[in-house]
Amino acid sequence: MNWKFWQKNNDTAPKKKKTKSREWFDAVLFAVIAATVIRVFFIEAYTIPTGSMEKSLLIGDFLFVSKVNYGARIPMTPVAFPFAHHTMPVTGTKAYYDGIQWKYRRLPGMQDIKRNDVVVFNFPDGDTVALEAQDRDYYDMVRSVGRQAIQSQYTIVSRPVDKRENYIKRCIGISGDILSMSNGLVTINGKAEPMKNTGQIDYLVKFKTSDVNFQVFEEMGFVIDRDISAVSQDSYNFVGTPVMMDKVKKLDFVASVVTRTAAPGAAEPNVFPQDPNRKWNADNWGPIQVPKKGWTVKLDSVSMPLYQRAISIYEGNKVEKVAGGWLINGVKTDSYTFKMDYYWMMGDNRHNSLDSRYWGFVPEDHIVGKALFIWMSYDTNGSFFSKIRWGRLFNGIH
Repeated sequence: MNWKFWQKNNDTAPKKKKTKSREWFDAVLFAVIAATVIRVFFIEAYTIPTGSMEKSLLIGDFLFVSKVNYGARIPMTPVAFPFAHHTMPVTGTKAYYDGIQWKYRRLPGMQDIKRNDVVVFNFPDGDTVALEAQDRDYYDMVRSVGRQAIQSQYTIVSRPVDKRENYIKRCIGISGDILSMSNGLVTINGKAEPMKNTGQIDYLVKFKTSDVNFQVFEEMGFVIDRDISAVSQDSYNFVGTPVMMDKVKKLDFVASVVTRTAAPGAAEPNVFPQDPNRKWNADNWGPIQVPKKGWTVKLDSVSMPLYQRAISIYEGNKVEKVAGGWLINGVKTDSYTFKMDYYWMMGDNRHNSLDSRYWGFVPEDHIVGKALFIWMSYDTNGSFFSKIRWGRLFNGIH
């Protein structure tokens, strides 16, 4: 019992005022924590670095990416420097500590990923990186010159899922879909899916005359030095959307417009799944079934080139080829049931995009978020007054 209850409580005594430096520290600490929470669980800024999504997204577009739509992913590498993705900006060292790894978990989202959503995700092949050539696919480099040559020339590092490079593409196929492509036309579950107004490929345009006013094409949305290049005296390669090329066809000085796609059977060694028994290229491939959680696939020489990386790397199993079959985690089996959903991503600029056609499926634990809208667009090649693309500001992404 307090026998001195009549005395004034010391808690009412005036508290010592914080110093200016302490106030600044508290303010900065609060701002960092608040910004980190917003960035991890709600919304994050993203910049378009390449032309793989033209005409939808341009180099220099600044986007906001929602973490809420598909459900925010709980950080899998929780100990990391704020605002740095995988590399410190000045020192070039790791911006995270991978000694602590959390299991993949995701908060409930407002929607599932749908076909044609524009999605930001971690690069699936980014688990291994050559530091001096981070803009190149490590596995493609190994296929080109051999693992030993790459490891002797570059510093090779591995990265956790959530610290792999961020990519942005359009979701062409969701889990369970059966996809194929013939002469540049995608088929999904037996139904042909022509490119939308934003999808573009190469066309061979032949003119009736060599005297052509190319300003006409600029008015249609073509960039002369980027989208149009000479093939011969009267023929040019155009990169454009179906809508743009329909306008080109109607010009009275145009003789013909023909799509330029690789011939069926003309194998490209770097096209997924890099299987010599599949004569596939970027314009002709499939059919491929996108894995779905709970789907069981038979393991044989036909399926394993497609699914071995997903089973071993993405789902964390030890896979071994033995006489008469396969071992998964030391147990002989002839089938495997997937634990995650997967997706097939492609760029709108079909002939200038590193996407699922080269590295395959995107697992659900690699999904970062849904692209919402452009909050800034900056053209480095523009003149002083036109560097900002004012017409693109606050445009939604469809």
